[in-house]
Amino acid sequence: MKIIVQKYGGTSVGDTERIKNVARRICRAKEPGVGLVVVVSAMGGTTDELIRQAQEITPEPSEREMDQLISTGEQISSALLAMAVQHDGSDAVSLTGIQVGILTDDSHTKARIFKIEPEKILESLDEDKIVIVAGFQGFNPKKDITTLGRGGSDTTAVALAAVLEADVCEIYTDVDGVYTADPRIIPDAVKLDKISYDEMLELASLGAKVIQNRAVEFAKKFNVTLHVRSSFNEVQGTFVSEEADTMSMEKVVIRGVTYNKEEAKLTITMVPDTPGVAARIFKTIADGNINVDMIIQNVSAEGFTDLSFTVPRPELVKARELVEEISRDIGAGAVSVEDEIAKVSIVGVGMKSHPGVAATMFEALAEEKINIMMISTSEIKISCVVRSDDGERAARAIHKAFGLDQE
Repeated sequence: MKIIVQKYGGTSVGDTERIKNVARRICRAKEPGVGLVVVVSAMGGTTDELIRQAQEITPEPSEREMDQLISTGEQISSALLAMAVQHDGSDAVSLTGIQVGILTDDSHTKARIFKIEPEKILESLDEDKIVIVAGFQGFNPKKDITTLGRGGSDTTAVALAAVLEADVCEIYTDVDGVYTADPRIIPDAVKLDKISYDEMLELASLGAKVIQNRAVEFAKKFNVTLHVRSSFNEVQGTFVSEEADTMSMEKVVIRGVTYNKEEAKLTITMVPDTPGVAARIFKTIADGNINVDMIIQNVSAEGFTDLSFTVPRPELVKARELVEEISRDIGAGAVSVEDEIAKVSIVGVGMKSHPGVAATMFEALAEEKINIMMISTSEIKISCVVRSDDGERAARAIHKAFGLDQE
């Protein structure tokens, strides 16, 4: 049986009329000999509203109870979509993360998948039913509901596509595909027909909101072909796969520009410059289940140094508490926070064989009189932290400097 996995985001199922439109699209895709598995997010705004209500009850709600709460959004949309598909004349069944056997670790609100036991999905496909799965959720060994982090429905879809050996995983969103930049910020951004896993992974991890970076990691690991496209039209979207368009990569150095203002910077002053201190600091943060992104350590002076790094802004309060505690333990100085920052990045496999890429980026920012606070590089990306107020202007300047509006 040919298997197709589709995923529809919150804007695609934002209200009952849009759910009906998605149902019609699903019914058209259901052909003889095709098994169709559809993963759905919560209706647009539902998760944010549930979080708001929880914070009205308590400023620090239990993470376990938050998972119990916010997982309900996907259950509502999956059930409504199954009803709409049934109303249109196709047989469908909605299933939760527990019912489809998505076993995760114990990390509430951002759990990682251990394994999937898809027997119930396969049984339903054998009965020629369209399977509608509530994304974003699973269960841990204690049988508690867990969630996979914001955008986790993408990960659900790709993980199911991997275990079912699907022919393709179609990610439906509110844009026509993957662009050279966010078209809502840079109207001249150009849609890409094809992009490699590595490039897409960098774009996603640097702030491109079209698909969750963990989902791209899954796709690369299990060689799942992704097709990112719009749920509102029939435009051919963007294919994400291992194969690279070598002809284009010889010509195109940079594939995209991202802009992310969802990070904050922490700085520890007067850190003792001795072996093992940095390890203690970042182990403390890691034990708090917080991801650190960019790290900069100043040159040592008189046996002390300053250490700066960025973390996701929603985790800033927790990160600051941990850092202040470890700073006291190691005899460091004060801890300062800057949350009005933005990160702009360029991504492209081709840049590793083209000199002068960094210079072009820095010149574009200099011409706009934008100061760079931090810099991070790899073979296929360069990121700069700037003031939050300068973020969008920086992204537009860089996009223009590399001619991405003329692809």
